[in-house]
Amino acid sequence: MATVGIFGGSGLYQLLTGAVEERWIETPYGPPSDKVVLGELGGKPVAFLPRHGRGHTIPPHKINYRANLWVMKSLGVDAVIGPCAVGSLQKHIEPGHVVLCDQFVDRTSGRVDTFYEGPIVTHVSAAEPYCPILRAHALAVCRRRGVTVHGTGTMVVVNGPRFSTKAESRWYTQMGWDIIGMTQYPEAYLARELELPYVNLSLVTDYDAGLVSEDAEAVTHETVLKVFAANIENLRGLLAELVETLPDTSASPAKTALMEARLA
Repeated sequence: MATVGIFGGSGLYQLLTGAVEERWIETPYGPPSDKVVLGELGGKPVAFLPRHGRGHTIPPHKINYRANLWVMKSLGVDAVIGPCAVGSLQKHIEPGHVVLCDQFVDRTSGRVDTFYEGPIVTHVSAAEPYCPILRAHALAVCRRRGVTVHGTGTMVVVNGPRFSTKAESRWYTQMGWDIIGMTQYPEAYLARELELPYVNLSLVTDYDAGLVSEDAEAVTHETVLKVFAANIENLRGLLAELVETLPDTSASPAKTALMEARLA
């Protein structure tokens, strides 16, 4: 069992260096991305699951998000942390900054995005998809550690694996959205359907198609990995403190997400 679940992204596969167990967990929704690694971080039992699989073999549109979330639920976690690499759509959000999303815009297609396919019709609100308790906690930890952090932000989630055209990127910027990524939907929403408090830590690695900064170039996978690698130790320390000082999430709105979500 674990207290905290962490979905890894690029460069985080070895987060739990002192792991005591690797476990394959079967789910009603098919296989998860990989074995879950059970160990300790910040003195607490943690479950770590690389969302792309080890070796980064699963593209974002092929991730079995339902299976991954079900693994965390089955382990009894009280909170889920979802770090990821993102591109910036606004000039003041620079590579190396961290954004704590409070909203997302779904621009994906073809992804299975609900646990509730009938016969009981279930409508779970996504008005506030991220846990405010965990986000406030993450903001405080970032500030204590001297991390340049944006306490709110809207991520537009695209299907991938391709990056944006310049026309798309310009539109996203004009819409006022802050960052762009490929994995927050349906991951964050599925956590809400399972009444799991969820917080996102977005590490900005680039300026998307390079339009909002005069000296920026369009994103490449090499650029993403380079910036992520340069910040990996800071991110490890941030995650460790987040977990070590994790607040009580029993009052999180996520805990009552299914209340009034079904017809009597």
